[in-house]
Amino acid sequence: MRSFDVARTALGNSLRSKLRTFLTVIAIVVGAFTLTLTSGLGAGINNYVGQIVDGVGDPNQMYVMASQQQSDSLAGSGEPVEYDPQDTSGNGEFGMAALTDEDIEAIAEIDNVDEVNPMVFVSADYLEVPDGTQYAVDQLGFPSDTNGMELLAGQVPQEDAQEIVVPDTWLGTFGLEEDEADRAIGKTIRIGVTDMAQQGRTVEAEVSGVSEQMLSGVGSSPTPSQALNNELYEVQSSGLDVETQNTYVQAVAVVSDMESNEQQVKEDLLAQEFLGTTVEDQLGMIQGIINAVTWVLNGFAVIALLAASFGIVNTLLMSVQERTREIGLMKALGMSDGKVFGLFSMEAVMIGVMGSVIGVGLGIGVGVAGNAALVGGPLSDVAGLTLFSVRPLSLLAIVALIIAIAFLAGTLPARRAARKDPIDALRYE
Repeated sequence: MRSFDVARTALGNSLRSKLRTFLTVIAIVVGAFTLTLTSGLGAGINNYVGQIVDGVGDPNQMYVMASQQQSDSLAGSGEPVEYDPQDTSGNGEFGMAALTDEDIEAIAEIDNVDEVNPMVFVSADYLEVPDGTQYAVDQLGFPSDTNGMELLAGQVPQEDAQEIVVPDTWLGTFGLEEDEADRAIGKTIRIGVTDMAQQGRTVEAEVSGVSEQMLSGVGSSPTPSQALNNELYEVQSSGLDVETQNTYVQAVAVVSDMESNEQQVKEDLLAQEFLGTTVEDQLGMIQGIINAVTWVLNGFAVIALLAASFGIVNTLLMSVQERTREIGLMKALGMSDGKVFGLFSMEAVMIGVMGSVIGVGLGIGVGVAGNAALVGGPLSDVAGLTLFSVRPLSLLAIVALIIAIAFLAGTLPARRAARKDPIDALRYE
């Protein structure tokens, strides 16, 4: 028999007992559906995290801050240290050790570091829109956040310009709707800050873009350009006749050939009590958790498939029992043991094909529909979010895995059928 004839005959034989085959296929469908859905969810969310990694900052940028050794005394996790009035390393934001001008110079001297841009924290009191209304500001974003923004309108601010990006949630303060975001571009706003003498002062800026909020939080706050951020910091730090040392939340170091030099630069930074991280480092834990959850759920799906394999064994064993005389007749007519084995193995494979195709199809349908419903509904405010992604190679791997399990499950009944004695089989009643 040709391969096509074997497959057609196997399909017909598997459908002789429709209810029994249907129940076996349903068990496989459950496993295939679960595998498709969980792998698609993992791929979709990892793709979104990858977009954040690709979009946030230059791939050659490394974020540098004081290491844990410097901040232990602040956090209370280290041994008590004697107070040094000249030591400003503890004058940081959020209970973290800050970087000083000397630290910035030390970082710049490290091999393969081409440029260092210190980042300062600015606390704004309010934003005043053109009609004179002042709105409270929880916090301003960092200038580096603009590299990975999803923009509804306009463009990211130029580093040397007094420009700012406002989130789409602020459009109402300009008297605009979301589809009118373009009209916010070019408007002048005032940012209110309090200086060291507790005097309120303002700095003017021009709106260069309107951002959408991302899952990472980027784009949820008004974000100034580097030049505007620096001016706000200078105003915030002024007002007293005493000199204060500049302190920075962290610094952005530009590393030449990051792929080759990343590890060495990190080691050199750590040797000087600095901690260097890339965006991939910061988001790697999230991807690790997503992958772990995906593998656990896939494990349950594989267990379901293994349970379904016992259904295939039972279905084919009953089929062999019912068709004993038929097997004897096929052998008497010259069919070899190998062809009998192949015929019954093909029946198992056909059951696996039916279950995998239906399960994968259902998984894709539910995943795509669920993604559209959630991204277009409750999660519509999260820019660029994808919850489910179809990867053809993954789907082919799922189908291949199920067919392999089905084939292995069918080997025992097929072997029993192939080993039957034709004379005894013909006498069977």
